[in-house]
Amino acid sequence: MDKVVESYCRPELLEDLLGDLHEYYYRNCQKSRSQANLIFFIDVVKFFRLYTVRKPKIFRQMTFFNLIGNYFKTSTRSLRRNRLFSTINVVGLAISMSVGILMITYVNELLSYDQFHEKADRTYRILTSFKGITNEQPFDLASTSVFIGKKLQEDYTGLEKVLIMRRNFRADLAKEENVIAVEGLYAAEEFFDVFSFKLLSGNAATALKRPNSVVLTEKTATKLFKDKNPVGELVTSGEISYTVTGVIEDVPRNSHLQFEVLVSFSTAENNARNDEETTFFNYRNVWQNHVYLLLPEGQSIDAIQVNLDQIAQTENANHDRFDMTFELENILEIVPGRDLSNQIGPNMSWTGIYQLGGLMLIIIISACFNYTNLSIARSLRRAKEVGVRKVVGASRGQVFVQFVFEAVIISVLAVFFSYGLYLLIKPQFMYLILEDEMLSMNFELIHALYFLLFAVFIGFLAGVLPSIFLSKLKAISVLRDISKVKLFKGVSLRKVLIVVQFVASIALIIGSTISYRQYKYVLNFDLGFTTENVLNIPLKENDSKILMSEVTELPEILRTSRSSMVLSTGSIWSEYFKYQDPLDSADVYINYVDKEYVNVHEYDFVAGGTFPFEEAVEKPKFIIINETLAKRFNFETPQDAIGQKLTSRLRREDVSLEIIGVVSDFQYTTVGREMHPSCFVHGRPTDFDYLNLVVQTEDAVATMGKLEAIWSKIDKVHPFEAEFYDDQIQQAYSDQAVLFKVFGFLAFLAISISSMGLLGMAVFTTETRIKEISIRKVMGASEKNLIYILSKGFMFMLIVAAAIAVPLTYLFFESVILVEQVNRITIGAVELLSGVVLIFGLGILTIGWQTSKAAKTNPAEMLRSE
Repeated sequence: MDKVVESYCRPELLEDLLGDLHEYYYRNCQKSRSQANLIFFIDVVKFFRLYTVRKPKIFRQMTFFNLIGNYFKTSTRSLRRNRLFSTINVVGLAISMSVGILMITYVNELLSYDQFHEKADRTYRILTSFKGITNEQPFDLASTSVFIGKKLQEDYTGLEKVLIMRRNFRADLAKEENVIAVEGLYAAEEFFDVFSFKLLSGNAATALKRPNSVVLTEKTATKLFKDKNPVGELVTSGEISYTVTGVIEDVPRNSHLQFEVLVSFSTAENNARNDEETTFFNYRNVWQNHVYLLLPEGQSIDAIQVNLDQIAQTENANHDRFDMTFELENILEIVPGRDLSNQIGPNMSWTGIYQLGGLMLIIIISACFNYTNLSIARSLRRAKEVGVRKVVGASRGQVFVQFVFEAVIISVLAVFFSYGLYLLIKPQFMYLILEDEMLSMNFELIHALYFLLFAVFIGFLAGVLPSIFLSKLKAISVLRDISKVKLFKGVSLRKVLIVVQFVASIALIIGSTISYRQYKYVLNFDLGFTTENVLNIPLKENDSKILMSEVTELPEILRTSRSSMVLSTGSIWSEYFKYQDPLDSADVYINYVDKEYVNVHEYDFVAGGTFPFEEAVEKPKFIIINETLAKRFNFETPQDAIGQKLTSRLRREDVSLEIIGVVSDFQYTTVGREMHPSCFVHGRPTDFDYLNLVVQTEDAVATMGKLEAIWSKIDKVHPFEAEFYDDQIQQAYSDQAVLFKVFGFLAFLAISISSMGLLGMAVFTTETRIKEISIRKVMGASEKNLIYILSKGFMFMLIVAAAIAVPLTYLFFESVILVEQVNRITIGAVELLSGVVLIFGLGILTIGWQTSKAAKTNPAEMLRSE
């Protein structure tokens, strides 16, 4: 029963109460032990009274809640008394926090990628690092070879499943009169064992087993069959028939695998076996295939890595022209993940996230500095409040919590405004940064918790320095003589924070200026050919002759040509060419073109001319090369190259091509890369993927309508697509446009926050020095003198900020951003001084405005009580 008493009795009464109970108990035991036990039990119950029962824990904590309530009242009163400074802090934090909320939502959704797969933690894909004899750096690929997958399936144990896939399945699927264009993946029968995509109908074990089996997504099935169950039905693509073996739930947005259909991998295998010249099963064929491994529970990837290393060591020894290594990557590390070529779906690299996060952090810290600066500047006004609190018993920790709590209140208030700003800037962010609708960035309930925690963190970050400073003040010093309180450390810190804040603002302005100049430079760069008024139309496997004959009837179409590539947009197709030495191969970029192509795009011939025939008959016979390729094969002059023959293997055929012309160097790939040996091969109609039209019209919309009408007569399945060459060039450099826009947007935010902080500091300075201003006016100081005296401190800090920001930004762009750009601007005084001039202009206007207001006050009103 002692335990029962201890459970309810107040600690200060426990010892006495137990003593009395035990005394009565032992006295009663002399008469009867059973009777003594009963009386003891009754006494324990009787003493359960209000004065003996301890207060519940919640009531013992009421002092804490009262303290928090007091903090809240004091903080809100302080905010109301200082409306201007509170508004500056709330708006500044709201602007910065809107960017932070954007980043939280962005990263949170990226981290959700592939989380819906039940076995994601033990599902890996094989990556390839490919290094050829002509490559200085290896290519890091998300793809690998079918050979590796088969080797692991046949020769190695310790794997639960090996899944082989191949991307780039494209077809026009037809069911009776209904035809749709689809894209998808070839996938082996293990697909549903590895991934957790929901099969709505069909057998997961056999759906992808037989050749020419196809699984449709729900959306694709509805397009082809409407409400009918398609399982067991046939769909056709040309002369090929596929059996629908399943319907899968539409692929979630947060999946790195995106497809409309899945075709059995055995279909691709059968097609390859029927091709005598296939490289489908070769060790080197690592460009379109993907291998996923499902490891058993508890299995380490180290043992699998040893197997991959053994395969690489054995096979590399049999190939002297390249070297490959392999590694494993968990599917949860794909998005976000490494920047790899041949991705099977959407991707976002950690590097881009870190860069974006770093820039956004600058904005957040800038707003926190605003709060810190204004709080430290106003600390003398609140020093007596601190003194009184300490006199009545407040500890240093309680004072610290008070001012941190005040900062958190401002931050939480700001987060509500920041959410409104977030809704405004989110569409622009998604347009600039995201591709192919890979993210929705919709608000979820969990985000509310993240935003609240973020607000508390920002409040603590902004308020911690002022709180430390104010909590250190001694009550006796403050209350005896406030003038003797030393604030030199705080003042020095405040100046450092202002300088850092303006360093960030100046750097962002300079960065946006340099980015814009570089972007405009590459857009206006001389590519070596003409793109003006050239409209490129993807042929989508339609007959180019038929389409050409139709469009040439339009008076707006001046000239036409055909090509396999759209140059200078980043796409590359290359093959090895030889001249006289069979051991000397040159990697050459190729574009298959017709006779009119070089004339339509106005290439400059330095020797020879265009192709002699309208079309190559059976296989290509002629080639036009650029000057760099002529130098690569050591022709002394371009004219010496005319009539010589280069050999290569093109489209699985060994060809000997006569050099018919040499053109001036042109930019095959993007402007940022070096000039490369390039050529035009006289192609056949089946080699062309684009129709190039020279358009002359005053009504582009009407012309596009006419072209679309012609297209609709020829192709009723694929939508009409056409883009002007200049627009495609602009899209090719969208990353630089994004860089400029991001820098510009963040620079605008940084300037806004810095200007508000500068306004707050100017207001505070003029308020605290108003009597000094009045005395100086009485003594004859002019308004200009007063502006100079009050603003020189700020101007000095701006000069220091400029001296730091200019060289740092210059070095950053020279050594990081532009270092790999072959064709780039020279950073000059205009770019470097843009931010300095703008910030100084804003500084002078802000400080001058406040000082001018103070200088115009009547000295008699300020000094009459002195």
